[in-house]
Amino acid sequence: MAGSLVQLKCATRSLISCANDKSRIQLPNSRVLVLGGTGRVGGSTAIALSKLCPELRIVIGGRNREKGAAMVAKLGDNSEFAEVDIDSVASLEAALTDVDLVVHAAGPFQQAEKCSVLEAAIETKTAYIDVCDDTSYALRAKSFNSKALAANIPAITTGGIYPGVSNVMAAELVRAAATESKGNPERLRFYYYTAGTGGAGPTILATSFLLLGEDVVAYNKGEKIKLKPYSGMLNIDFGKGIGKRDVYLLNLPEVQSVHEILGVPTVSARFGTSPFFWNWGMVAMTSIFPQEVLKDRSKVNELVELFDPVVRALDGIAGERVSMRVDLECTDGRNTVGIFSHKSLSVSVGNATAAFVLAVLEGSTQPGVWFPEEPEGIAIEAREILLRRASEGTINFVMNKAPWMVETAPKEFGLGIYV
Repeated sequence: MAGSLVQLKCATRSLISCANDKSRIQLPNSRVLVLGGTGRVGGSTAIALSKLCPELRIVIGGRNREKGAAMVAKLGDNSEFAEVDIDSVASLEAALTDVDLVVHAAGPFQQAEKCSVLEAAIETKTAYIDVCDDTSYALRAKSFNSKALAANIPAITTGGIYPGVSNVMAAELVRAAATESKGNPERLRFYYYTAGTGGAGPTILATSFLLLGEDVVAYNKGEKIKLKPYSGMLNIDFGKGIGKRDVYLLNLPEVQSVHEILGVPTVSARFGTSPFFWNWGMVAMTSIFPQEVLKDRSKVNELVELFDPVVRALDGIAGERVSMRVDLECTDGRNTVGIFSHKSLSVSVGNATAAFVLAVLEGSTQPGVWFPEEPEGIAIEAREILLRRASEGTINFVMNKAPWMVETAPKEFGLGIYV
């Protein structure tokens, strides 16, 4: 079946039911393998897929049979568990036999030396999506573009919520500016906020610590610059349901991909969390620990074991709200934003990743390895549909609005002029 994915997509496109926002998608006989399916991100993706497309066959891939059985019981009859070791080529290729698409959610992606899952997907001619949040890994995945083309399979890297949906939001802001503005895109900024770890567990904590060991790559007027991680604090208004939050520079892959693909000369990304003292702790870590320590995965895992119980306890109080704000400024003074806010990171990341999965299964992605923001008809054919599915259940989702229209406390300069 995996070898006939392209034919399957053409055959099933006519079966897709999208009469309204709440309609269920029909993809009979399609099988999706979710690697890391017993974890928070993979599990949330599997649950979202089962709700959006009840007929979809979902294979939960992981190492823990007990956790796998629990997830299968939650998903129901159209699911099964497969024991998979992503470090074993034989195990991967066996698991990919007879599935149409694999979702790689078995992070963290930081410091991974190979794109083993993508390579196995190409070898078995299986469509691929990952939720990578690491610049080096994303660029390494992109280097397999010619091999994916030769194998005639579609693959999307950085296809989760952020990066992922945030990239598509950026692409839509740039597209709108191209048709509505007299100027050119000049500056694009990503701002992200989660309450605590967003309920996402030790993997996200490890990712956060590892990112503190990386210099931040940003672009200023076309020049690539490097900055200190968790520096450059800004107080950003995320609008309804979230309000103003402090955010700090981090090294995230969408900065480079958006700069190169969308041609925006100035790009940066910032992230913040709550309670506020976690931000102070992150800043302190960049001063207390040498980068060599924060780059050492074994030492970072020791830190995670130390902090995880405290983080889990505080997560119960902080909740897991998540928000993304993407700002675009043009040379003619036009300034527009997109905001995506949800009460649950674990639910919204599942919805976001599932939206990419369905886009690929429906034939929205051409063969090759793509970033989400690449031109429509190559990575994502219908961005509006993807954003609609990903934003299911959001407390606030707006696109292409002036900042004063979405912020909680815009500044008025008089005569009805806001900034």
